[in-house]
Amino acid sequence: PTLSEELLASELFGHAKGAFTGAVRDQAGRVEAAEGGTLFLDEIAELPPALQAKLLRFVQDHEFERLGESQTRHADVRIVAATNRDLDAEVKAGRFREDLLYRLNTFELVVPPLRERREDIVPMARRFVTFFGRKGRLELTPEAEAALAGYDWPGNVRELRNAVERAAILAAGVRIGPEALP
Repeated sequence: PTLSEELLASELFGHAKGAFTGAVRDQAGRVEAAEGGTLFLDEIAELPPALQAKLLRFVQDHEFERLGESQTRHADVRIVAATNRDLDAEVKAGRFREDLLYRLNTFELVVPPLRERREDIVPMARRFVTFFGRKGRLELTPEAEAALAGYDWPGNVRELRNAVERAAILAAGVRIGPEALP
């Protein structure tokens, strides 16, 4: 299930006590928490239109209001946004605000999918093995590495991470073979 627009706005900009059922105290949002730093917004294309408008105002003027409050607040925050969608196509389809795209798109970094950069798959997988390994005692066999490198990873890094986590859980010994991979 997705979060309601109201909860998303509260998460991003905060809320005042009584702004909605369950708002028992004033709560700062992610924008305030990131003051002086960077706020990462993942899957920016998923934001509902009304929240896109609020975000546009913040990106332009660094001003916002908490949900249920009329006091204008300011925050000095750098925004980094990510999406797996083509935002130009989303704008053309009317699902993403063109003015917000222009404000966010100061610097664009395109990261190709794993299937287009196979040389990154095994090093990433090794890093995940270290992360999920039992105190560094797990390693991938050459056969497992070959299987990982030969797969297209339509779910990209998230899919690779989950596959390695699953393999680490299922590993009988200290070596992860292809049989432990999904």
